[in-house]
Amino acid sequence: QVQPVESGGDSVQAGGSLRLSCSVSGYSNYDRCVAWFRQAPGKEREGVAAIRSDGTTTYADSVKGRFTISKDNAKNTLYLQMNSLKPEDTAMYYCAADIYCSTVHLRRSGYNYWGQGTQVTVSS
Repeated sequence: QVQPVESGGDSVQAGGSLRLSCSVSGYSNYDRCVAWFRQAPGKEREGVAAIRSDGTTTYADSVKGRFTISKDNAKNTLYLQMNSLKPEDTAMYYCAADIYCSTVHLRRSGYNYWGQGTQVTVSS
């Protein structure tokens, strides 16, 4: 059973930085993608960044140049480095896994395994 577990959410001032972590257990050797999504109150859950097992990445336009996704295969851990944070980045951030991933993507429907989320709050 694939089980993502997020950590690292916090409250920060605008312009600050945070690093989120996601420990993903239960992986096997599939071509897989892991991704970060976020959901603000009253809004749809949206994709933020994803990385495939071959290292290819994709980002939402709203975070390009500010956020960086990475992974440590030895630790089965996914990271999201978030810099130059803005109040509009405030949301619950979720880690998700797609274990049958031919191409890196941010299609919510393609991700089958989800964590419980970690809250990020950015104040102005």
